[in-house]
Amino acid sequence: MRSPKCVYIGGLALYLMCAALMDTHAQQQPSPSGQQASVTEQSQQPQTKPSQPPQKGQQNGPDMPDMQMPKTQHTAMNMNEKPKTFVGEIEQHATSGTSAEPNSTPLPMLMTMKGSWTLMFHGVAFLNAQQQTSPRGADKVFSTNWLMPMAQRRLGPGRFTARTMLSFEPATITGRYYPELFQQGETAFGKPIVDGQHPHNFVMELAVLYDLNLGEQSLLSFYIAPVGDPAMGPTAYPHRASASEDPIAPLGHHLEDSTHVAYDVITVGITHKVVRLEASGFHGREPDENRWTIEAGTIDSWSTRLTVQPGENWSAQYSFAHLTSPEALRADENIQRMTASVMYNRPLAHGNWASTLLWGRNRVVQTGLVWNGYLAESTLRFAQRNYIWGRIENVDRTSELLLKNEFEPPDLQESVIGRVQAYTAGYDHDFALIPHVATALGAQVTLYSTPAALTALYGSHPAGVVAFVRLRPFGKQR
Repeated sequence: MRSPKCVYIGGLALYLMCAALMDTHAQQQPSPSGQQASVTEQSQQPQTKPSQPPQKGQQNGPDMPDMQMPKTQHTAMNMNEKPKTFVGEIEQHATSGTSAEPNSTPLPMLMTMKGSWTLMFHGVAFLNAQQQTSPRGADKVFSTNWLMPMAQRRLGPGRFTARTMLSFEPATITGRYYPELFQQGETAFGKPIVDGQHPHNFVMELAVLYDLNLGEQSLLSFYIAPVGDPAMGPTAYPHRASASEDPIAPLGHHLEDSTHVAYDVITVGITHKVVRLEASGFHGREPDENRWTIEAGTIDSWSTRLTVQPGENWSAQYSFAHLTSPEALRADENIQRMTASVMYNRPLAHGNWASTLLWGRNRVVQTGLVWNGYLAESTLRFAQRNYIWGRIENVDRTSELLLKNEFEPPDLQESVIGRVQAYTAGYDHDFALIPHVATALGAQVTLYSTPAALTALYGSHPAGVVAFVRLRPFGKQR
């Protein structure tokens, strides 16, 4: 049964989405003078210097006319510019949690003003048809999706942001996981999920944020979330520009960014010029199999992250976390996780090129078991509506992978049994079918290289193919 909190949050999300869509439509109508009018001008209040940094990636394009962006004494935005500073990029809060991408990264979103509030909405939905070879392969039709409404305004000496992120994957991914060869992590029906990826929770994030400027180049930030993303790892894969067209989770997800849905998260961050340091406390247990509810627990885990933005096209981070009892089936184990990543985005005349290099490492405190994952991914958008992408992974797999459709023995001694390589390539193309929604048809293929210890189970070179339809709302920038 869905909790009252879930129903309330869903209603809030729909309200913000509808408000944004209606205002966006209304604001597309040109004024008689041909100029943008503002709430400030209508109320005959004096305009002040814009105090909020411009939105990331909001550039003029042929697919959407200029939107009217009213200015008030409390907040104003220039939608035609990208943030020029790291502080400005952070104040947008347009990525997952408090993570950062390069300032030049485009961000498709709908945006409008309601009085002193800036309302934003972005998200994506894939409808996937998947087929896999190998004795362990499977076929399935399912949807991966998320949507994020957000509201922001000036409050006192700082900026207040309220944000939620929802996913309908608990309903659109049946059987509690979708097929993915060599994937492992979390549980379904009391058994380890093997060769499959779990759905996200209905409530992926419910958070408030507050940013206080300590000068033009310094920022103090607070993040409080009953469900949210602690300061751990890079921007999570569903939200990375370099993975924007890939509907399937990386094999290294549980080594690199699986903490992006955590409970009772509190984060404090300090930013100065191009450097940001954050610390989080949160509940370490991963979400259980009931993906519709909001859970809670003691703040028993922590993380810290250092992010550096040496230029508008670059972003790098290093993070470390201590996770207390993250796995339900091994409640007596704690994990130390380290990640390091570099992101690069290159703007192009009619597109952009976003890339990520990422390393993740888990260490079980009680046993000393260590396993690693390495990822390189890149997405090129060209000629405005065309995308090609690739992902290469080199990931350790543990003996849990042998327990397909089996309950985990109480005396299991987990160990690394081999390293899997996965090579993915794909293409899709946007069609103008629905106003302000980029509708793409695409496909990708993944080829695997099987370690010797698993060849008898998987074959030497299994493969997977996914064909999909993708929907993404957009404003000025796809």
